[in-house]
Parts: sequence; C-alpha cells; structure tokens
Amino acid sequence: GQTQAARITATITQIGTIKGSLAAFEIDNGYFPRGRDGLQELVTQKADAIGWKGPYLEEIPLDQWGHAFIYECPGRVRTTGYDIVSMGPDGQLGTEEDITNGPAAKKH
Repeated sequence: GQTQAARITATITQIGTIKGSLAAFEIDNGYFPRGRDGLQELVTQKADAIGWKGPYLEEIPLDQWGHAFIYECPGRVRTTGYDIVSMGPDGQLGTEEDITNGPAAKKH
C-alpha cells in the first residue's frame, strides 16, 4: 500500500510540474498548447509560438506506471482550460483510479 501511495503522490507532483510548465508557456505565448499532442510544445517550439522561451520541460514525463499523460486543450472536464490525466495504477482511462489536474490534482 505504501508503494502505491508513493506512486500516486509522485504522479500528482508530476502533474503539478506540467501545470507549471503550461503556465509559463501561456505567459510567453498568450495561449495553452492545443490538441492531444500539446505537451510536445513544451519541449519543441512550433512555428506559430512566436513568444516561445522554452524548452519548458526537458522531456515529457511518463507517469509512475510508465504511461503517457493524456493532455487535451480545450479539456473535456475543464472546457475553458486543459485536462491532464494519468490513468493511474490500473492503466485504464475513465476509472476511479484516474489522477487528474483537478482542484488539488486529486485521485477521483
């Protein structure tokens, strides 16, 4: 149980780091990266990101179970912002084990 709790805590921390990088990107460019592959814009500049001062991340991290974070902008939950989701321990999207960028990046 402690190992799983530590992984959940580390994944919440990773989501916080990604959120910080997205905030810096938004300050520099005036928008959040769009689409499902938007996190890539934190590592590599796109031609239309003229205020880009990155890289904002050295690489896009995987969650603590080795899965890619799911990013959508606009988000399905946060329609005026973005969603970041880790599929959590079960590796399945849309379950109670998902970890998101909710109010405190809590597990649902």
